[in-house]
Amino acid sequence: MLEIIKAKTALISVYNKDRLKPIVEKLTDLGINIISTGGTALYIKKLGIDVMNVEDLTSYPSILGGRVKTLHPKIFGGILNRKNNRDDEDEILKYQIHKINIVIVDLYPFQETVDSGASINDIIEKIDIGGIALIRAAAKNYESVVCVSNSNMYSTFLNLLSKNKGKFNIEERKGFSAKAFEISSSYDFLINSYLSNKNSLKIYSNQELKLRYGENPHQTGFFYGNFDSIFKKHSGKDLSYNNFLDIDSAINLIKDFENEPPTFAILKHNNTCGIATRNQIEDAYEAALSSDPISAFGGILVSNTAINEKTAKLINNLFCEVVIAKKYEKESLKILSKKKKRIILELKKIDKPKKIVRTCLNGFLVQEQDNIIDNENHLKFVTKKLPSKNEIQDLIFASKIAKHTKSNTIVLAKNKHLLSSGTGQTSRVDALKQAIIKAKDFGFNLKNAVMASDAFFPFPDCVEIAEKAGIVSIIQPGGSIKDELSINFCNKKNISMVFTGHRHFKH
Repeated sequence: MLEIIKAKTALISVYNKDRLKPIVEKLTDLGINIISTGGTALYIKKLGIDVMNVEDLTSYPSILGGRVKTLHPKIFGGILNRKNNRDDEDEILKYQIHKINIVIVDLYPFQETVDSGASINDIIEKIDIGGIALIRAAAKNYESVVCVSNSNMYSTFLNLLSKNKGKFNIEERKGFSAKAFEISSSYDFLINSYLSNKNSLKIYSNQELKLRYGENPHQTGFFYGNFDSIFKKHSGKDLSYNNFLDIDSAINLIKDFENEPPTFAILKHNNTCGIATRNQIEDAYEAALSSDPISAFGGILVSNTAINEKTAKLINNLFCEVVIAKKYEKESLKILSKKKKRIILELKKIDKPKKIVRTCLNGFLVQEQDNIIDNENHLKFVTKKLPSKNEIQDLIFASKIAKHTKSNTIVLAKNKHLLSSGTGQTSRVDALKQAIIKAKDFGFNLKNAVMASDAFFPFPDCVEIAEKAGIVSIIQPGGSIKDELSINFCNKKNISMVFTGHRHFKH
């Protein structure tokens, strides 16, 4: 039989008070006494719920601008006293210490303060001392104490609290303890990384989301991170591992079109299969769909602007896994939500991590994000013929797509519309041939189209094939020792070519 404790007293000291109300209400309903600090105590009192201030318990005020509140023997003695230990019991009675069975803490937002660009003084003040000490004490003494160490654990705690009427078995308490030390260690890691200015690797999140399955249905999968800080999920089924990868690719792509006119993209297996920029978002969607309507089936849709009713009606004719937009008009949301399994996400902010991490062998590979967005200032004009203004716009458009397409890749575009791409090929020539065949299969005329490559051409074969297909302008990084061969051919055939100086491999 699992050892049960019945909670009688809870200590609450939290920074984030969201979702705290139902917990304190349930604690009161169950007759569990509440002890609290400063702002948390004031919040609870405003709810009309009885609470004892820590200062009344310790007979000692909060001092040093709130730096010292809970660091007192009457608090930590109440948490750390051992069950069935006669000496501890004697001291508890002698010093009139209240036993504390539940500790609820939400730490100061240290990393959020760092990321906000705050001053060093503000950052230092967000290094939690009392909160960390409470977490470690409560987690250490899980035989007698339930430690709720983060606001993301509130729902789990509340469910158990309600279900078991304030009783917690040893395995439940141990589970909360393990999570508490995970949070504590991560918090210290973040502070260490900041103060030492190290580019340390952090494979950690105190927020775990179980996925429908992993890459395949027989694999389990989890996401560690704050999904809700980036998206508001309006409807749809639980997300899978592949959904997350596609969503990540969609967000990375659309970020590069953040300040462009209405742009709509469709992705499949992390690659762009359709994208277009137009004056109206419904026109952008229709153009994007025309790029490859076959691959679009079951794809991920993303817009850089609000989705209106007209666009929603068009989308509703397509089977798609996920729709992402910054905003939805009221009627458009109703229309899109009719498909119950379709995942509808509203983008709150584009918040990409500074580093990319992937497992490799028995360790990890870490690199910086590819944050370069090719623009006109990057262009080096290397041929006699210069691209027109419209061609330059198309070249930049195509280059952005190539950046977010699996290498080796070739992208063909015209009038800010993806005509086709060759993706993930071992040969750049094969990538180009694939793109040309695909464009022709969908009825696109490549005359006056532009071509983008994610890396340089070591030989002139790609530009030779492109010229025969009707390509009039090319964008590529440059940097091959045989660049002149491609340049000379372009000059001979009156094709314009520009170098960016930036390679965008994506493996």
